[in-house]
Amino acid sequence: MATFGDIGLAAGVNILTALIFLIAFAILRLQPFNDRVYFPKWYLKGLRSSPTHSGAFVSKFVNLDWRAYIRFLNWVPDALKMPESELIDHAGLDSAVYLRIYLLGLKIFVPVALLAWAILVPVNWTNNTLAISQATDKLEYSDIDKLSISNIPHGSKRFWTHIVMAYAFTFWTCYTLRKEYEAVAAMRLHFLASERRRPDQFTVLVKNVPPDNDESVTESVEHFFLVNHPDHYLTHQKSFEFMLEAVRCDFEMFSLCLSYFYRVLSFEIPVWVSGSCHVLYLSGSFMVVINANKLAKLVKEKKSKENWLDYYQLKYSRNQSQRPMTKTGFLGLCGDKVDAIDYQTAEIERLSKEIAEERERVKTDPKCIMPAAFVSFKTRWGAAVCAQTQQSRNPTVWLTEWASEPRDVYWDNLAIPYVSLTIRRLIVSVAFFFLTFFFMIPITAVQSLANIEGIEKRAPFLRPITEAPFIKSFIQGVLPGIALKIFLIVLPTILMMMSKVEGFLAISTLERRSAMRYYTFNFVNVFLVSVIAGTAFEQLNTFIHQSPSDIPITIGVAIPMKATFFITYVMVDGWAGVAGEILRLKPLIFFHLKNFFLVKTEKDREAAMDPGSIGFNTGEPQIQLYFLLGLVYAVVTPVFLPFILVFFGLAYVVFRHQIINVYNQEYESAAAFWPDVHGRIIYALIFSQLVLMGLMSTKGAVQAPPLLIALMVLTFFFHRFCKGRYEPAFVKYPLQEAMMKDTLERAREPNLNLKGYLQYAYVHPVFKDDEDDEDEDFNGKSDDSVIVPTKRQSRRNTPAPSKISGASSPSLPDVVLENSSSLK
Repeated sequence: MATFGDIGLAAGVNILTALIFLIAFAILRLQPFNDRVYFPKWYLKGLRSSPTHSGAFVSKFVNLDWRAYIRFLNWVPDALKMPESELIDHAGLDSAVYLRIYLLGLKIFVPVALLAWAILVPVNWTNNTLAISQATDKLEYSDIDKLSISNIPHGSKRFWTHIVMAYAFTFWTCYTLRKEYEAVAAMRLHFLASERRRPDQFTVLVKNVPPDNDESVTESVEHFFLVNHPDHYLTHQKSFEFMLEAVRCDFEMFSLCLSYFYRVLSFEIPVWVSGSCHVLYLSGSFMVVINANKLAKLVKEKKSKENWLDYYQLKYSRNQSQRPMTKTGFLGLCGDKVDAIDYQTAEIERLSKEIAEERERVKTDPKCIMPAAFVSFKTRWGAAVCAQTQQSRNPTVWLTEWASEPRDVYWDNLAIPYVSLTIRRLIVSVAFFFLTFFFMIPITAVQSLANIEGIEKRAPFLRPITEAPFIKSFIQGVLPGIALKIFLIVLPTILMMMSKVEGFLAISTLERRSAMRYYTFNFVNVFLVSVIAGTAFEQLNTFIHQSPSDIPITIGVAIPMKATFFITYVMVDGWAGVAGEILRLKPLIFFHLKNFFLVKTEKDREAAMDPGSIGFNTGEPQIQLYFLLGLVYAVVTPVFLPFILVFFGLAYVVFRHQIINVYNQEYESAAAFWPDVHGRIIYALIFSQLVLMGLMSTKGAVQAPPLLIALMVLTFFFHRFCKGRYEPAFVKYPLQEAMMKDTLERAREPNLNLKGYLQYAYVHPVFKDDEDDEDEDFNGKSDDSVIVPTKRQSRRNTPAPSKISGASSPSLPDVVLENSSSLK
């Protein structure tokens, strides 16, 4: 049983570890050769240059300015200085709202902690229930447990204090959640209204296009939307070209023809007029959703071979007396020994040939065309109507949803047939159940470390080792949290793989799905199994020798005692772990290894940087576990709350610094994850009330269950209110907002060539190099629309407006009028 001394030792070890990490970071970040590791975001924006390019030789690697070391803690106020509005412009709304989760934890738990320590701790401490139980029933406890509800006598009127505090904590939590939900919803709507034009604002993903014996997928999509959305349909990504020419008519008929194509198709139409013959050329080149997964694997393999070739060439340039050699077998560990440069060159040539053949195949093979398409509309209003309505009387075909922004699309899953998604998700659900179940074994083993006394009774030969004061404190205060952290390292990767197998089409959706499962896993294994297994180990002797009717009472007394284990876990994961995050030890090592072995140019050096991202699929479930622990133990064991507050405060500062200087977010979802955050906190709150009700029912507080049931009902209806009031802002796009934005854009850019802007927004990434460098047809019929790199904060590769879409580009009616006057 962990004592104050054990917790003190654990706190000392973790505080010392965190300080070492923070001091090491503060010094390493000042060194010029580490600048790209600790400030990669500014390099990606093009707003920072390397300090190793100028100055004396030594100063390129070591900061010789002694004043910088005096101010080595300046990163803390610098991280807090940037206003939230500027942070949104700099890093995006997702990053800014993610930080608000940590602030939400402080807003909830600071008042709760103050109230709990002022009222509940004295009420719990001034009793001797556990001492009496130890004397009569041999119940094991520590001084920390005397601060918990377990020290209240059976049937005591003091339980009224805990009931009142439960109501107070719930009302404060709900009030804070509502205010935060309201604020985030307003931030999202403002962000969407003020955001610059993006392809996903005009684009809808259409899935499960029904097969037609007479038409291709491309033709089916075009005909369907021309018929059902004639006034707003613009184009879709399709794989054929079409031309309409030699239209002979008088000028009035010709003008009607022009206005029709402009109104319905909204194409840019070059017109040549010669006497009474008007030749109209209507051309375009587009692409449907295609299965390019094999091509993507070949491209990835080729890039890997090119990296190895660069490495061997660099190695040979440093020592030309000996050619580098490699083996052709698995991972270069077996097989024939050959010249490495020649072998990699031959492999690259082979892959280049296969890539060219595969690229041509996917463009022409009908089997590669999937029954899905990205459909673009002339207005945001038209896209919103299509994305949020049912398109057919058969609800299983012509399924529409908002297209993710191009960076957010997970291209591999676009090739998964729609009919297999249900089966895939069933299989993954079963697999997740067994994963959760089998992980209970190591989690239970970890709990055995948290209680040495109980194990010594069954294995007395270990007593000489475990009774050493320092070893005993270290094992009980530090080792359980470290062991649990190690077991959880590989879990996020497994859960992300499961989400990909399920077939979700956006990286943001994959991360949210993975986060949901990670939270469920933490709830079952880290919390429930830890409590149950720990209780079973600690009270094993009591369980064996007491009657079955007394077991629920023993469990009710013992559950609060597991707070000591979770305190050690918070210190290891939430204190030392967060401090280790800012040190970035792994990216630091890998950057310098790449810089030494692979980097030859500035482009290589930029590629060697690993800015990473927030990692919503791992970070948010971790925060939610702390919300769960804080809400459960706020009334039961208030001594737990200060440790939670240290985590929220430290994590807010650290991650704010990382978001400003390091992380480069992969996508922008405009805080679409907030309903999940809100919902999980509500479920944690209801679970904490359920735990308190069960605990008090075993303690003889007969008045507690009805009152706590009423509290749970009130909390549930509060959740329903928030869901109906605020959640629509996160799942739907208001038509009013869409129309306002469209109207403003038409007023500001009346000559915008929207079709040229959207033409290749959703081209598969493996075709982009081909589009830019090789395939003239692929890029030459798009009204000069190109994909250009940009250094804007949230979009590094998004379509730019067409070169002809400026003010000097005449609109179609102007063209008609101009030709009309020339005819006259």
